[in-house]
Amino acid sequence: MKHLSGHCGTLAALLALSLFVVADEARAQSYPGKTITISIATAPGSAPDSIIRAMAQKMNESWRQPVVVENRATAGGIAAVTTAIKGAPDGHTLLVHTAAFTIAPSMYKLPYDTFKDLRPVSIIAYVPNLLVAHPTLPVKNVREVIALAKARAGDLNYASSGSGTPAHLAGELFKSMAGINILHIPYKGSPPALIAVLSGEASILFSPMTIAVPHTKTGKLRALGLTTAKRSKLLPNMPTIAESGLPGYEVTQWYGMQVPAATPKEIITKINGEVSKILAMPDIVEKLASFGAEPAPSTPEFMTAYVKSEVEKWAKVVKASGAKVD
Repeated sequence: MKHLSGHCGTLAALLALSLFVVADEARAQSYPGKTITISIATAPGSAPDSIIRAMAQKMNESWRQPVVVENRATAGGIAAVTTAIKGAPDGHTLLVHTAAFTIAPSMYKLPYDTFKDLRPVSIIAYVPNLLVAHPTLPVKNVREVIALAKARAGDLNYASSGSGTPAHLAGELFKSMAGINILHIPYKGSPPALIAVLSGEASILFSPMTIAVPHTKTGKLRALGLTTAKRSKLLPNMPTIAESGLPGYEVTQWYGMQVPAATPKEIITKINGEVSKILAMPDIVEKLASFGAEPAPSTPEFMTAYVKSEVEKWAKVVKASGAKVD
């Protein structure tokens, strides 16, 4: 009788599991069933915002459901994340964040758990930053910047879009790996940081590629190297910082999509497939390129590992540099 009871218990557990799987599959097949809201951690008109709105239109056309983009631009992207995790875990609430998401755990006391409250869907795009200098600075490449910084210790400075931003920590990583001392000057956003270098108020800047390139073409800025591990398809003749005197240096601006943690795997898989399909569309690829971005669809598993590695990387940089939010 004990054997029979145990056998029945096993059958009941298997039946419950199969019903659970069938229910998840049914939800995935009927998804989406209402308006989808994308909480994005950037301001209206920014590169990520423009890209995501173009993708949202494609989702609307494919799924025949409204797709609303809500901008929640705050330091570290915290407001966008907290809004997203409060949404129902049914695939109708999506979060899109930038690389600042993986810096935030080291810079702020967060009202959420970076790994437990969200589940990755896919990386969307990679965006190289470009190290640029005011043309009066007597340097033509990365090696010369490092040599000048060592010869004039403490004299050089770099602008950033604010303390704790990817541009700031790109500079701190550069300083640490090169063994140099250059002063960080934080500004309130990318535009004033760019203006500071254009005017000569600051020496160098780690800038989003598309913002900087027009000024390098007119000679108002001098391009020195890309921050990514590999050269950009959009700027193939520009060497990376890693190949220009600082092996191993890599800083990538990127955008990623996540959902509330309890969202069923089948729905995540469906959203992932849609994102991958959209990122392969020629007009979306062209839209990305206009902002210096390259499509980078991934599996949820790859994004999970990537987020973990980036959080660990920036934690080390923040600790070593003593970086703090103003």
